[in-house]
Amino acid sequence: MPQLKIHNAEPFNESEEFVWLEGERYYLIRDIESLPPFFVSLASRDDHWLFISSTTGLTAGRVAPEFALFPYLPVDKIHESSQHTGALTYIKVGTGSQRQLWSPFFHQRPWQGNCSRNIYKNMVGSRICFEETHHDLNLTYRLTWTTSEQFGFVANSTLINQGRAPIKLELISGLQNILPANTPRALQETSSNLVDAYKRTELDAATGLATFSLYSAVSDRAQANESLRANTTFSVGLPTSSTLISAQQVDQFLGDTPVQKTLSTRGVRGLYLSQAALTVMPDEPVHWATVADVQLTQQQVQMLQTQLRTTELLTERLHNDIQKGQQALAELVSGSDGLQRSADEKVTTHHYANVLFNIMRGGTLIDQYTIHKSDFLTSLKTFNQPLVSEAETVLQGFSNALSRSEFIAVINAQGSRQLQRLAQEYLPISFGRRHGDPSRPWNHFEIRIKEENGRRLLAYAGNWRDIFQNWEALAYSFPEFIEHMIAKFVNASTLDGYNPYRVTHEGIDWEIEDIEDPWSYIGYWGDHQIIYLLKFLELSNTFHPGKLRSMLAQSTFAYANVPYRIKPFTEIVKDPKDTVIFDAALAARID
Repeated sequence: MPQLKIHNAEPFNESEEFVWLEGERYYLIRDIESLPPFFVSLASRDDHWLFISSTTGLTAGRVAPEFALFPYLPVDKIHESSQHTGALTYIKVGTGSQRQLWSPFFHQRPWQGNCSRNIYKNMVGSRICFEETHHDLNLTYRLTWTTSEQFGFVANSTLINQGRAPIKLELISGLQNILPANTPRALQETSSNLVDAYKRTELDAATGLATFSLYSAVSDRAQANESLRANTTFSVGLPTSSTLISAQQVDQFLGDTPVQKTLSTRGVRGLYLSQAALTVMPDEPVHWATVADVQLTQQQVQMLQTQLRTTELLTERLHNDIQKGQQALAELVSGSDGLQRSADEKVTTHHYANVLFNIMRGGTLIDQYTIHKSDFLTSLKTFNQPLVSEAETVLQGFSNALSRSEFIAVINAQGSRQLQRLAQEYLPISFGRRHGDPSRPWNHFEIRIKEENGRRLLAYAGNWRDIFQNWEALAYSFPEFIEHMIAKFVNASTLDGYNPYRVTHEGIDWEIEDIEDPWSYIGYWGDHQIIYLLKFLELSNTFHPGKLRSMLAQSTFAYANVPYRIKPFTEIVKDPKDTVIFDAALAARID
């Protein structure tokens, strides 16, 4: 891994500034231990999600919280989890009575050990770096989290000798509280000790690859119920003498007793630490990486074992894949006009971040104005199966990739109003998901980038307010899709003039009241309705004058059949706080 060399820029206050780290621009906050804990998210072009605290506590996984690498917890619990979850490093310098033990980011009062802590985030949003310097030992340790599409989550470590003499040391470094694959989210949140009883860690001594699995699915039933996937962890870059997977081995290292070899554990939380003895020379930093992934099949584990037998090639492949993903993320933001240059770097960076988080939530049009016939036909199968054969006939003579204008012209020429309606509201958006904030139980997310066979997937999902708010900004970058957004909005509105709860590429959904869930209730979000539609109408009128007038005469729109009913006026007058009825019979018929 390349050394992170800092070139200072002109600071805009004493604790924050932009810096260069090996040719890449980062934002630096110094002395983070003097600040209240704050929350940071890491962006990825792929299906990774990672939320991390300035204390280094974190949760991470792929696709959804159900596929977590570390426990999915509310924000306050993540702030407190640095002592037992995520990256862990112990460094022993010296011997005997002169020996000093240093645990970067682990001790809670760094000033007592004459230590200082900083945090960096790169401008692309794909790397977060924690730095701690032990001024007595003349050592700096950096931990940088990033992602790889092929290999998962990467914790890059760098140890720098800031002095003039060589430093001999021993260390263990890696990850703790690693979840096994297929861990039931609800049980992990409410009965984590029960889940611990099912955990199994196995270490392949030949490659240093550890697998974290359940030795059966968590169940109290007397039936065979295998769990056949594994989360994995491996390390590259260290001259490792042993790999630790149990807490007893950590105690042995800290107690200066020989570390006993352990190849498997059961009934305890997942742990992976590499042990090494090093001499760190001045100006010659030591680099290593701990890499973890989720939900691997047996075949994928075997392939990874094969790759680990040639670590030099794997290290290069890992580095290239990280760079490829970072470049792809920047290109995605660029496609939505997120890259700009101004005299004020703070403004430039803020604009990039705004666009990044906007498209992460609402999605973006990754193919610009190209419509893929195959995806549109897949969409039709969800909304109106009898129309599929008709659409196939209409589009038969065209290639799979059509321009948006060509696509609409062909569909309109056919004359089917139902087909026109579904084509007009079709949006080939990808990359979108709902908030994903771990403290908001109603914002469960699912990052769907690919299908199970690995093919790219066009999909989006968002709460009503969020997705149309994000699309308003997106419309400035893709004005030819404004009328598609209007159609999606109108077709998802009810006869009463209100909106359902959530909009996805597969349609709409609404809340069903659950008396056991305090966050569950039914009702319309009418306060969000008029302003968002108004903004789209204004944009259409700006970019396409006269288009709205022609749309008003088209019988190609529909009402959403949401099973809510407004009470009669006399009932509303009696109790204006109870105005909506859930139509259970209609809901059953829709199901």
